[in-house]
Amino acid sequence: MKNVNVGIDKIPRQWVEEILNLSGKRIVVVDTDGTICYINAGYCQFLGIKPEDALGRPVQDVIENTRMHIVVKTGKPELAALQPIKGSEMIANRYPIIIDDELVGAFGTVMFGNPDEVKSYKEKIDLLIEELNFYKTQIEKDVNSKYSFHDLIGRSQTFLNARKLAEKVSVSMSSILLIGESGTGKELFAHAIHNNSPRAFKPFVPINCASIPEHLLESELFGYEDGSFTGAKKGGKKGLFQLANKGTIFLDEIGDMPLSMQSKLLRALQEKEIQPVGGQKSIKIDVRIIAATHRDLEKMVEEGKFRQDLYYRLNVIKIDIPPLRDRKGDIELLSKKLVEKLEKKFYRKGISISPEVIARLQQHSWPGNIRELENVLERAINVLTGRQIELIHLPLYIRDLNVADEPFVLTDDSAGGVSGVSVDSTAVQMPPTVGPLKDTIAFVEKQAILSALKVADGNKIQAAKLLEIGKTRFYEKCKVYGIK
Repeated sequence: MKNVNVGIDKIPRQWVEEILNLSGKRIVVVDTDGTICYINAGYCQFLGIKPEDALGRPVQDVIENTRMHIVVKTGKPELAALQPIKGSEMIANRYPIIIDDELVGAFGTVMFGNPDEVKSYKEKIDLLIEELNFYKTQIEKDVNSKYSFHDLIGRSQTFLNARKLAEKVSVSMSSILLIGESGTGKELFAHAIHNNSPRAFKPFVPINCASIPEHLLESELFGYEDGSFTGAKKGGKKGLFQLANKGTIFLDEIGDMPLSMQSKLLRALQEKEIQPVGGQKSIKIDVRIIAATHRDLEKMVEEGKFRQDLYYRLNVIKIDIPPLRDRKGDIELLSKKLVEKLEKKFYRKGISISPEVIARLQQHSWPGNIRELENVLERAINVLTGRQIELIHLPLYIRDLNVADEPFVLTDDSAGGVSGVSVDSTAVQMPPTVGPLKDTIAFVEKQAILSALKVADGNKIQAAKLLEIGKTRFYEKCKVYGIK
């Protein structure tokens, strides 16, 4: 057998002894009779004896509660054993020494030389545990649901029907598809469903399929192995599906997922297993799927933009979440609840909303839904000096809804061609109050669109031509201003 300790004989004995002392451990070596043949200075100092008083004596006569004389007989190591010595709880490790298959003695160490040392170690361990608990809490916050059905506010029948259905199916394991416009609260529904399910104490992992670049989506969902691609994290990385194991995964904006990823997602759902990028083995997963989209998936299936088999896999239970314009009676309740939420953000208390503001909010069509409503109220609180939100605190495009529906007066300069229509500048309605330029521009722009639509008898393509803008841009602006 090759000597693995080549060169150790060149180290002076004093060096070896000093190295053993510097190791921070109390060391003792006994022969087959249990007689001490070596004990380091640190151990002697702790015991309050001199090395010459210990050498050649039975170990049990020198070290209380020792089992070195037993280990040297059994040949079995004893690791991390508690050993009371001089009133301190020590952690002892005892190893048999076997040379050329022959038991020749035993080697033992103890840690924590005195109560002060124990206290020092304990303080260090407590700090590590505190830090570990902090990060554990942060992770739990990230993967736990934040909302329950109590947070879903509304009295309108369409909303109550959606909430009732969501609450009823939350206890099942079936996939759920949430359909609704942007800003209607689809993610809140997903949180509430998970929080009311048997998986409530397991992870809830939300994923916005539209926000992750296509080339990163697979590795984010399924993880990757070490060295699977340039820039990969050393040691690899767990995917979001693995993080959601035993819990719920929320696939928001599923309609924006690329077709290439749809097939891989379908396989994961069917086989209940994933394969990390660059990996050779599949990993079993157990997740419940809640998907959401503002898109018409049925139409996308017909157009070949969304896989039909994936659509049916996701659409086990479909819940339609109504837009805010279809639940105008909930606006007052929602506004008050949102103001309570915003008060905490701005460290304010006692903010109320005037009846005139509520009436004006109920007149708006809310193309941005609840998210837009929250933004409007946040803007109002930002400029608020007192404790009540008044009309003056609202953005101009909402503040002047009472005149926004009065169209421009237009004159037709040609006998019958739509291209000859122009605006009579003397009849243009301007905002009654001075405000931010962007609000004034929005006001005038909406007026122009309404006027063009009136001249074109509601034909949006003709109206876009009148305004000399593209069809797509015209439709986008109609959506922004809530023009149907």
